[in-house]
Amino acid sequence: MSAPAVATPAPPATSPSTSHDRHRVRRKGWVFHAVMAPLTLLWVAPMVFVVLISIRSFDDIAARGTAALPDSFTFDGFRTAFGEGSMGEALWTSVQVTVPAVVLSLLLSSMAAFALSRYAIPGRRAILLVMLAGNLLPPQILLIPVSRITESLGIYDTLIGLIAIHVGFGLGFYTFVLHGFMRSIPSEVTEAARIDGAGAFSVYARIIMPLCRPSLAALGALATTWIFNDLIWSITVLRTQAKFPVTAALLNLQGGYVSNWNVVAAASIMAAVPTAVVFFAFQRHFVSGLLMGSTK
Repeated sequence: MSAPAVATPAPPATSPSTSHDRHRVRRKGWVFHAVMAPLTLLWVAPMVFVVLISIRSFDDIAARGTAALPDSFTFDGFRTAFGEGSMGEALWTSVQVTVPAVVLSLLLSSMAAFALSRYAIPGRRAILLVMLAGNLLPPQILLIPVSRITESLGIYDTLIGLIAIHVGFGLGFYTFVLHGFMRSIPSEVTEAARIDGAGAFSVYARIIMPLCRPSLAALGALATTWIFNDLIWSITVLRTQAKFPVTAALLNLQGGYVSNWNVVAAASIMAAVPTAVVFFAFQRHFVSGLLMGSTK
């Protein structure tokens, strides 16, 4: 006796509107890639050009020009830039300036933002606006006053003076941004901690700071990029070439190796790699930190 046949349900029919929507989405995808692919190549082309020049020898570039494809492969440009060009010392100097400047900026600005967002300080809006207004001034009009101030304080031509300038000029912006993030944290969280007996510092260190980790990472990536790539304050405050950070040292190297394109290209790559590494390392936190606080 044969088993009864089991009726299998027919697959749902695709409506014409659904197929039309899929076709429209697919067409938009092709348009997007068709537009973005040339723009991406245009954006990447200068970086590829610099990399190709950096791995060519000086004789190859002199004989065939900078636009030719590499006929040689060598790291002489990197060795010359790192040693004779003093790029190795300049990179270490930039690290000595960037790390304490970023840490101090985020520490002080987070404390200020915590106080302004969690306590009824008289005139706190005016304080925020005044702190932010300092970042709206063009740095070119402040070069001479800042130089004179560092001379009067005895910190001219010192790394401490350069660190102090970066902290002072970044403090207002970082406080303004962190204030917006901290205001998005529900007040019930801190009130519950205070009921349990937590003091102001415990609330700041154990509750607010961990919750603001994405925003701190985003600001840390931005601050590292700004401070590490700074040129204008470096050549304003520092006078001794041995104390120059990487950007100022790169400017000097371009004058000394004006015809050695491979050395200049190699030094440019050495100056760009650290900030690129920091950005990609904090990319996930950077995106979430920018979105945090946008909705309440």
